[in-house]
Amino acid sequence: MKERYFTPETIEAKARAMRQAAMGKRSGERFRFVPERSALLVLDMQAYFLEDASHAHVPSANTILARLGQLAKAYAARGLPIIYTRHVNTEENAGLMSQWWRELIRDEDPLSKITAELDLSQGVVLEKSQYDAFYRTDLEERLRHWGVEQVLIGGVMTHLCCETTARAAFGRGFEVLFLVDGTATYSEAFHQASLLNLAHGFAELKLVPEILEGLAKVPADD
Repeated sequence: MKERYFTPETIEAKARAMRQAAMGKRSGERFRFVPERSALLVLDMQAYFLEDASHAHVPSANTILARLGQLAKAYAARGLPIIYTRHVNTEENAGLMSQWWRELIRDEDPLSKITAELDLSQGVVLEKSQYDAFYRTDLEERLRHWGVEQVLIGGVMTHLCCETTARAAFGRGFEVLFLVDGTATYSEAFHQASLLNLAHGFAELKLVPEILEGLAKVPADD
């Protein structure tokens, strides 16, 4: 079921091909990237999904990590908002997560920590308990307070937390930009299915180099 479909050597070409397959003959942008109106949302880049020894390891997650780190640095340099989510559960807030997965990511588990390779001091860490990062969190309030109109979504897993949060953002009136090469999940089939669904009705599919190019046009903070 699991496969490493992104590697440092293949991610660029693979991501472009995946986006093309998901977009089909659709032309034109519904949402044009406007850096000053956007926030970077990095979902669940925790050891639970990154460590080889974890049963929930996502084989392609470490490949997207470097790209997410680049994006976060570019956002931070321009004073643009970054939110890192950390998925943790208790018996009280797990809901059906415990019934479905039969295991919870608990706060005291060292694997629940966000990877140290991301500089969390440059953003906000938001704890969530369900796939949807808006569910019973203050994510929407934070975004409205900052004047954010677009959310750029990366992290894991593409077909669970990332896709669910993208749909929730769209429903709340945020323009959604979804990173083909900045999200990862267990298999290429899961990843491609999410891209197909999101491109059809919810999000613009973007590549990290494109976003970095757009950010380069925004002056960095002194």
